[in-house]
Amino acid sequence: MRFPAFLLSPGMRCLVAAAGLVAAVQSAGAASFEFLAAPETDLNRVYRLDRATGEVGACQYGLKEGSVGVTLCYPPGEGAGPQSSSEYSLVASRHQGEAGVFRVDLRTGMMSICYVLNDAVVCTPQAK
Repeated sequence: MRFPAFLLSPGMRCLVAAAGLVAAVQSAGAASFEFLAAPETDLNRVYRLDRATGEVGACQYGLKEGSVGVTLCYPPGEGAGPQSSSEYSLVASRHQGEAGVFRVDLRTGMMSICYVLNDAVVCTPQAK
């Protein structure tokens, strides 16, 4: 229930304002991620992107004898770590045999290709 501001005491108005400020700070500090499945049709890999930093990781399902399986995750490796602060997104190539994805900088138009190599996600240098 909302009350008109003039019905609230000065102390209550401060409390309401502080609560609003805390909520705004928490939402601003929350990381926003994007997820995209690899375009390869026989690969169960999903890429994870931090939209603000451009950091890319990936996970996939792995079989484990006598178990329901495991989640295998690949940390950011060469070129896949945090980039300059911007607004990033992931784009699949739609190529059935392609295991990588494009990391695009929506502000500059720069892009790189990211894929799993050995035990980490790597990305090519950004280009336009």
